[in-house]
Amino acid sequence: MIGKTINELQVGDSAEFAKTVSESDIYLFAGVTGDMNPAHIDEEYAKHTHFQGRIAHGMLGAGFVSAILGTRLPGPGTIYLSQSLSFKAPVPIGTTITARVEVVELTVEKNRVRLKTTCTDQNGTVILDGEAVVLAPKAR
Repeated sequence: MIGKTINELQVGDSAEFAKTVSESDIYLFAGVTGDMNPAHIDEEYAKHTHFQGRIAHGMLGAGFVSAILGTRLPGPGTIYLSQSLSFKAPVPIGTTITARVEVVELTVEKNRVRLKTTCTDQNGTVILDGEAVVLAPKAR
C-alpha cells in the first residue's frame, strides 16, 4: 500500500483507482449492503426503466473513492469524517470507472484533509463527484 502522512501531503496531490464493473460486483454489493433494488439486480424490471437496463449502485463508485482514501491517498490509517456526493450518470455493467481524489486543502494542526472526489467512465463522463474530509495518519 502507498500512503502519506499529514506532514507529507500537499495541495494538488492525487491518486486514482480504476475497475470495470461486472455483474458479479453488482450482486455482491447488493448482498453485502442489502440494497436489492430491482434497477440493479432484475434485468426484466430494469429494461423498462429510464436507463433501459441494469445499472450499478451509485454507492459502488463511492466505495472506489473510499478504497483510494484508505489505501493510497492519504492511505493506511486514514479516517473518513464526511463525504458529499452528486450522482451524475448511470453505470451499466461493463463500465470502467476511474475514481480520483485530489487534495484541495490541508489543516495540519487539526490533522484534516479536504479532497475533491470524482468518478468518470471510460469515455470521460463524470458519473459522480463530491468532496471528502478525512483525518490523515500522523505516522506510518
